[in-house]
Amino acid sequence: MIVPSSSRVFVANHNSNLNFSSLAEVSSKNLLTEVDLRRAVASLKLLRDNKGSMGQFLTPASVAELMAGMFNRLDLPEISLLDAGAGIGSLLAAFVAKVCAHQQTSSLRVVAYEIDPFLIGYLRQTLELCEKQCQHLGISFYYEIRETDFIEDTVRLLQISFLNSANTPEFTHAILNPPYLKINANSKVRELLRSIGLETSNLYTGFMAATAQLLKPKGEFVAITPRSFCNGPYFRDFRKMFLEMMALQQLHLFESRQEAFNDDNVLQETLIIQATKQEQKFSNVIINTSFGAKDDFILLNSVPYADLVHFDDPEQFIHILPDRISQQIVQRMSLFTCTLKDLELTVSTGRVVDFRAKDYLRTNSEKNTVPLIYPVNFSVGYVEHPKITKKPQAIAHTAETEKLLIPNEHYVLCKRFSSKEEKRRIVAVVYDADQFDYAYVGFENHLNYFHKDGRGLSLTLARGLAVYLNSTLVDSFFRLFNGHTQVNATDLRQLKYPTLEQLLSLGTEIKQQFPSVREIDELIEDKLLSMTNQSSNNPIAIKSRIDEALQILAYLGFPKGQLNDRSALTLLALLDLKPLDSWQSAASPLMGITPMMDFMAQYYGKTYKPNTRETVRRQTVHQFLDAALIVVNPDDPSRPINSPKTVYQIEESALELLRTYGTGEWEKSIRTYLASIETLKKQYAQEREMSRIPIVIDGKIKTLSPGGQNILIEKIITDFAPRFTPGGKLIYIGDTDEKFAHFDEVALTDLGVTVDSHGKMPDVIIHLITSNWLVLIEAVTSHGPINPKRKKELETLFQGIKVPLVMVTTFLSCKAMVEYLADIAWETDVWVAEDATHLIHFNGEYLLQAYQRGKKKTS
Repeated sequence: MIVPSSSRVFVANHNSNLNFSSLAEVSSKNLLTEVDLRRAVASLKLLRDNKGSMGQFLTPASVAELMAGMFNRLDLPEISLLDAGAGIGSLLAAFVAKVCAHQQTSSLRVVAYEIDPFLIGYLRQTLELCEKQCQHLGISFYYEIRETDFIEDTVRLLQISFLNSANTPEFTHAILNPPYLKINANSKVRELLRSIGLETSNLYTGFMAATAQLLKPKGEFVAITPRSFCNGPYFRDFRKMFLEMMALQQLHLFESRQEAFNDDNVLQETLIIQATKQEQKFSNVIINTSFGAKDDFILLNSVPYADLVHFDDPEQFIHILPDRISQQIVQRMSLFTCTLKDLELTVSTGRVVDFRAKDYLRTNSEKNTVPLIYPVNFSVGYVEHPKITKKPQAIAHTAETEKLLIPNEHYVLCKRFSSKEEKRRIVAVVYDADQFDYAYVGFENHLNYFHKDGRGLSLTLARGLAVYLNSTLVDSFFRLFNGHTQVNATDLRQLKYPTLEQLLSLGTEIKQQFPSVREIDELIEDKLLSMTNQSSNNPIAIKSRIDEALQILAYLGFPKGQLNDRSALTLLALLDLKPLDSWQSAASPLMGITPMMDFMAQYYGKTYKPNTRETVRRQTVHQFLDAALIVVNPDDPSRPINSPKTVYQIEESALELLRTYGTGEWEKSIRTYLASIETLKKQYAQEREMSRIPIVIDGKIKTLSPGGQNILIEKIITDFAPRFTPGGKLIYIGDTDEKFAHFDEVALTDLGVTVDSHGKMPDVIIHLITSNWLVLIEAVTSHGPINPKRKKELETLFQGIKVPLVMVTTFLSCKAMVEYLADIAWETDVWVAEDATHLIHFNGEYLLQAYQRGKKKTS
């Protein structure tokens, strides 16, 4: 077995778990890597078993590390940790790694709850690894796996404590990723939660409340959960209980709904909450925002606790304000104090549930039918009907449908559902009854409609209300406090509105043509806010300017990865363009990364952590340079690009182009610019063609075509081969563009193999001379791994071989490996480039063991 002492070996058997052995002491980083590999394997099994139905989503290492890093008190001599619903132990392992890194604790006790027998096997292995890590550092480590229902056991412990007048709390720290699962009103778990004073409809808040109960005074709590508990009537009881016990200290938001649990396709908006068990609240709460857990470009905001949770609010809503712009939006909305009840209006959900009324639905209007309005009928502020669509456009007017219809009068309609990625969360239109010659109308259930005691509004009021609801101010406010994609009637009832006179004033400005978003925002400013457009604290102007910068980057051909606030703000900083400046005033100052970030904070209310400068450089500035949008060090071309004095400047022709944005010259200017300079996408494609990958074989430099599997093949040659096949002879290297990059046909013939066509050859062949093995390697980036079928093909192809065969499947990342894990053939190895010191062997006693057609051969 050729394995250097610094490597780690994972041995997989036919049973459900992986048995892991070590060739070196486990470092904190390696501990998390090993545990995350277990998570990937376990997730694959759970996915097949429909784990989502049980609310089980295992925590990726990146999220676990982020959560563990949010604890403040890791210097206690004795620490006791609770992990409720531990899964395979990803969270507790990250916590243990963090404690070990601090090395200020002498004793660490972990209690992990888990009831899934499949996961408990992995959990026990994780805890054993944690024990070894602590022993290596001289930390006493004790652990206990409680194979019982967490809620049931917590209630039992609390009842014992109550009866014996004893103190139940036993933990200094708690970390959890609770199961997300709705619970029936008559279920046992609902009954148990009621017994400790909590009425809730979802299991995750039950876990959070029970965990808080078990913390000692000053105990720390960190959990990743859906954001939905922050508002809405369903979680009112939970908020009151939790906020009474706990003091919020930090919140971490994710801009992307997909990134936190991207392996599981979870689209729920999630956040990480960190709190301390004490009645006294912290004066300020830190709110961090990043795209995903791996993103180190973190938006930072400090919010007074009184702004986060209003003490006089009976609902105890948690108002999450990620930046200064958000605070300004809230301040502006506070100028509106009217409720719908004050306006003598109400909002209801459309009465027609189409699948229940399907016998009465008609494709088009007929005799004895009335219009049926769906969201698809929304069109530029009004209703377009009939419309060519799959949705029925009419409903029969009969005695049976009478209760589903309402008088044909003026209303405001609002979509009930949207996606987070849509430009607008609230989309409202005017239903103008004058356009329909009917006595009644039907509104489908995916709509909300505003009315007055079941009757319509005046057309002026309807127009004014629709304008207000479609404003950027209202939409931005709504997005701040609603973590779901629905716009429920309850949400619209809780919204505050202008006075009746103000709404009518807005309505009088609207004629038949509905205004654009920009025109609406100007109307709101002029009619309702009594603020001039010269205000430097105008959050709507800030948001609009960022959106304009994003639109420009899209015009220039930047890929999706650069179409974000970071890139937009970088562009605006390099143009020295403030929110209320005209594009014609754009300038081209020399600017370094730190001044760019200062500009973002000063003029756009976006304060990022100082240590995120490198992200701006790597993820935005480099791409701007590649696109010839900016130049580097024009004042001193000899200055090294990595100098702390490095500066950047907008390229001259790009500056001329951007000064035409918003004018009649823009369309012509952008066409001319793009005709002169390749768009970024084309330029990247050209660079890929030119940037071949160099490799060294027998002292000579050869090149592979760029991209694809050749990136992985280069890592096989430079990382895998020296580590696992030292002194081996490279016989064959395939290439994605060419037939092969290297082929020592004579050496292969000497080993007893003559290959007529290399079409089915593995990607790399190495002769490990010291053991006299032939190592066949497949690089998996798009095609499959060495599965049983491919293994048989290779055995047939090399049937004349005089030496034993070793077969290895390689991947660039663990995530890529998980996709194919179930397909990999037994009696083969797997190597992952991002974790180059690890090797996985499927079913065998030795690493890099040679097998041939089912018969094991020894060297």
